[in-house]
Amino acid sequence: MSSYDVIVVGAGTAGCLAAKTTVEAGLKTCLVERKRREEIGEKICGDALGEHHLKTLGLEKPQGGELEKRIGGIKIYSPDLETVFTIAHEDFVGYLLNRRLFGQWLLKKALDEGAVLLDSTQCLKPIIEKHFVTGLQVKNLKTGRNVQLKTKVVVDASGFLAVVRRKLPREMGIENDVANEDIEACYREVRQLKQETENTGYCEIYLNQKVTPGGYTWIFPKGGAKVNAGLGICMRRKFPNPKNQFYKYILTKPLFEGSLLLQGGAWYDPTRRPLDNMVGNGVAIVGDAACLVNPIHGGGIGPSMLSGQLAGKTIIESLEKGDVSQKSLWPSNCRYMELYGTKQAGLDVFRMLLLTSRDEDLNYGMKYKLLMEEDILKASLGEEFHIKVTDTAKRVFRGLKRIRFLNKLRITVNLMRQVKAHYKNYPETPDNFKKWQLKTKALFKEAKSAIME
Repeated sequence: MSSYDVIVVGAGTAGCLAAKTTVEAGLKTCLVERKRREEIGEKICGDALGEHHLKTLGLEKPQGGELEKRIGGIKIYSPDLETVFTIAHEDFVGYLLNRRLFGQWLLKKALDEGAVLLDSTQCLKPIIEKHFVTGLQVKNLKTGRNVQLKTKVVVDASGFLAVVRRKLPREMGIENDVANEDIEACYREVRQLKQETENTGYCEIYLNQKVTPGGYTWIFPKGGAKVNAGLGICMRRKFPNPKNQFYKYILTKPLFEGSLLLQGGAWYDPTRRPLDNMVGNGVAIVGDAACLVNPIHGGGIGPSMLSGQLAGKTIIESLEKGDVSQKSLWPSNCRYMELYGTKQAGLDVFRMLLLTSRDEDLNYGMKYKLLMEEDILKASLGEEFHIKVTDTAKRVFRGLKRIRFLNKLRITVNLMRQVKAHYKNYPETPDNFKKWQLKTKALFKEAKSAIME
């Protein structure tokens, strides 16, 4: 039976950063990955990464073709296409990735430091002994043999499928399941256009409840007249098939006339606040498995890498103390909530507004500045934004025909402020967690009642 200090399930962006961080500290680290080595990095996503994430993580810019296209910001289109918000803040400057090459680049960083890769290996379930995760049962997909692996800490970086998290005992205090209304069903294609688009410097996002109820369409330019185009639809109530919507409403645009399909596929994205708790005895949850996707624009690469690095640092500290209990691993929660989770929780409230706003409200609200570019920017950055007294008077005057929408916006802003203030007081130890969690549930219940019903 093989034994390690740390086993990371999933060699994606979160898993590679967790493995790289722990192995650099001299810990015997193993990456368990279902894909074959050469397939690692291939994933259905928007392929966008903010430049600031690389700086935060202390990573240099890769130079081997991983960064396909530099992006100067985001353009957000109203449902009737008459109003366009341009968000060009430095936090929205970044790159469209060659996703496979970027994944291979991150993997190489971990392996070069000495991490062991078990590719073509499926994680079947965690091994639990005396209330601690002490290993994994895995299946070698090449031989068909089941094998047990022993470890001091398991990191679940297995993405949306969360193959470890879903099988943890409930008494560990980690959510096993995620509600459908917090998940977006996505379909995406990479297409070769007949010629490069006029707008090659901005990612484009299109709001339209008829096409993408509770979600949006994206068209992101890549190098060489290629585009990454797709859409996400909230899995709330009865929702349409994403692929059907894509072919009916998106591929019929003149942009795609005569285009060639290069890649296509469907997947799921958890778009909500982070898991309330992401650690247990001998286990940490990171990346999409911990619901660390931005609730507004669906970007998950940056926060997933951040979570992998933070979990790795906390595991190092815990193993130095010889204690991998939930209490010892708890700082991983605190660090993530401070750096990104508080912002993410506030955006989850803002998501509820966009989720339930009618197209006519969004058209009017964007056109007559009931909802402004500055609001979207500040919300996306996790900053406080206020509807001031003088500003409110102007908005009310402009919004007499949309008082209900304006009132929902006011309620949303107030609730975002309350949620962020609550998350800034995230408990420093598990002792006060249940009390904090009860208030969290009450705040989001209030938000759903006030905004979504």
